[in-house]
Amino acid sequence: MKNIISLCLCSILLLPMALSANEFSYTDYIDSTKRIKCLYGYVASKTGDHQAAIQIFEDCIERWNDVYSMIWLAYIYESGAGVPQDYSYSTQLMKRGALLNDKAGYSSLARYHYGVALYKGKGTKANVKEAKIWLQKAYAEGIKEAGEYLTLINSQ
Repeated sequence: MKNIISLCLCSILLLPMALSANEFSYTDYIDSTKRIKCLYGYVASKTGDHQAAIQIFEDCIERWNDVYSMIWLAYIYESGAGVPQDYSYSTQLMKRGALLNDKAGYSSLARYHYGVALYKGKGTKANVKEAKIWLQKAYAEGIKEAGEYLTLINSQ
């Protein structure tokens, strides 16, 4: 009897937590107007729900010009994860992010990826001179990989 009462009390205490547990589900953020939804796009993508991720990222880009979302959406289209591979659109998103200056530093990362795309001619016409400019900007802003990439291409 004592165990049954304990079980009932535990159930009553845990019920509110169980009811609110879905607040951590990315599906609850697909139609959200809260900017935190942009982070949940990553979760959706990593769980394989690429359509939900795309919906979240596109909304974040439209509402807030969110560079984090631009980078992840570019990755989805570059890799062809759940969509036809589209290097051109991926590179357009990286360029858009590279032209912005977000406080979180994602623009610096977009500059690096855009510089690499320009160097490789991936989704755009190859332009080594322009690639180096973007890579130098990214490196100056603390993206170590941009400096490593510059070293690599300058040694060729």
